[in-house]
Amino acid sequence: MKHLSKIAENLLGQPMFGLLSRAQDMEREGKKVIHFELGDPNFDSPDHVLEAAKKALDQKLTHYTNSMGLRELREAVANYAERDLGFKPDLNQVLICPANALIDFTARCAADPGEEIILPGPGFPTYYSVIKYNGFVPVPVRLKEENSFRMNPDDIVEKITDKTRLIIMNTPQNPTGSVMTEEEVFKTAEIAEHSDVYLLSDEVYSKIIYGGKNHFSPSLRDKCKERTIVLGSLSKIYSMSGWRLGFAIGPESFIRKMGLLLETIMSCLPAFTQLGGKAALEGDHSFLGKRIQELNERRNLLIGGLNRIKGLSCVMPEGAFYAFCNIKGTGMDSARYCEELLENSGIAAVSGNCFGSFGEGYARFCYASTEKKEIEEALSKMEDFHKKI
Repeated sequence: MKHLSKIAENLLGQPMFGLLSRAQDMEREGKKVIHFELGDPNFDSPDHVLEAAKKALDQKLTHYTNSMGLRELREAVANYAERDLGFKPDLNQVLICPANALIDFTARCAADPGEEIILPGPGFPTYYSVIKYNGFVPVPVRLKEENSFRMNPDDIVEKITDKTRLIIMNTPQNPTGSVMTEEEVFKTAEIAEHSDVYLLSDEVYSKIIYGGKNHFSPSLRDKCKERTIVLGSLSKIYSMSGWRLGFAIGPESFIRKMGLLLETIMSCLPAFTQLGGKAALEGDHSFLGKRIQELNERRNLLIGGLNRIKGLSCVMPEGAFYAFCNIKGTGMDSARYCEELLENSGIAAVSGNCFGSFGEGYARFCYASTEKKEIEEALSKMEDFHKKI
């Protein structure tokens, strides 16, 4: 039988979707499952966004579009950058594309097989999957619990070699919810400049921050004209995960090549989803305050409960909507703990080692898709589970 290519053999994907499939199988068997596995907010997409997409469909806007993205949406992204990041990029610096694909495109435009990419550990699984299947060399920087899982620029410096081509930073961070300080963000930008490497700033959770803290972007340093690529998404902030809309802002020559990758693989994105995205960026944002307040209440409930359970401890996340819980006190490894928690208690959490080797000893709980009543129920079930182990 013919063998598959090395690229195919090296594909990892996102383990959360496999876990979701398993949980859904249990539900079809009549078992109740409380879902903490996928980072998919259970809020609806805003009404004005839905209306914009419906209007586009009524206007029969269902044909090919510019492969770089509709001009109207790229203008909305440029205005967003001016308003929130402090600079206005040229339209040729903006590409519209699903955010996961943009991670892949960025890595492929920045590095060749055998070259190194520095990334957070634990980190978003797509980083690891992209690096592995493309033949790049992953160089994880350990996010230390004693530093609230923030990426430390001093640790990045130690990982730089003459083979480094790209640094990936993510704040607010998945899976830990950490938020880098202004000093840490701009020091990371300085390191990228001094080392003459590209810097991918994954900012998909930029507006989901608690306690009055602020989001800082390294893009202000070079206005995305030299080495910084900003990754944005409408999935998390606007509860539009099924729309598959994201954007990149970066150096014009870099963005042009990323656009050719999109053109080669996807041709373009639909007009009606992009016009919905335009409405999201330009429309009323008053709903965000209420949603973040609700997420904050869920966060406090979940973290407080986890910290009361014997064998568990959890740092309070400052952003995003994930709890990265230390489970080392149970004596189990991450995979076994999450397996038994699902099978015995019907609670779906993601094993920490799905986020790289530095995630071992932890489990990730997403509280964006779970109501407070369900969180309370899950905590009660976990208390019972822990009494038996």
